Amino acid sequence: MTKRIPIFAHRGASGYALENSFKAFEKARKLGADGIELDVQCTKDNCLVVFHDIELFRLTGVKKKINECTYEELRRYSLGKHILRRFSKDKIPTLTEVVEWANLHNLPLNIELKESLLENRNAVIDGLRGLELPKGSHFSSFHDELLRIVKMQRPEFQTAIIITKKYNWQELSKQSHIDAVHAHKRYYKREYFRACIDTGKGLRYYSITGKESFLAYPDPSVIGWITDFPDIVAKAERSKNNKIDVQF
Repeated sequence: MTKRIPIFAHRGASGYALENSFKAFEKARKLGADGIELDVQCTKDNCLVVFHDIELFRLTGVKKKINECTYEELRRYSLGKHILRRFSKDKIPTLTEVVEWANLHNLPLNIELKESLLENRNAVIDGLRGLELPKGSHFSSFHDELLRIVKMQRPEFQTAIIITKKYNWQELSKQSHIDAVHAHKRYYKREYFRACIDTGKGLRYYSITGKESFLAYPDPSVIGWITDFPDIVAKAERSKNNKIDVQF
């Protein structure tokens, strides 16, 4: 029997609702996602907030960087795309608020640590103190140094490096602070399966749409899918095997 791979909703169910908002997180939960992927940035006053871009403009219309604003200032900005933000009541949530929600629903989080945290590593350390997350949660980042901090402060938390085309796969065996690799689906190839199996690290793939033929019979190295459409990916998983169990 093939095990079902856990499905993480990218920025919540962002194919159906505004990314990184409670609407997107709730939509993902109702669609049966196994976990939530979200992004964490840092404000000028060291508050960890859930937002993808370093620039605020795309979703707020404000021409400032997120780390140039205090949290109180951010709370004045409505979230949305273009004219829709005029009617929006969505605000940038804090990581604390989202963690409380996730613990309430026992829904694992994939917490991506973003670039503003490179300039405020103390905020990462402070945020990790006493942090309790649902089982199956983990931290991910493009920035190796941030994952080193996570593993040093909280070695029980799983960490995942998000790779780019410049990533040196030969270094993977030396990165003992890394537990998993997150990669675009273009890296769904045998050579990358082998690299992860040889180093004892799992693979999660993002940009999954549900149309991929490999969803039905994934390679054993795969431990997660990340998608904007968790319901469609779940349906694709079920298409070849209707009696499979999620294993974190």
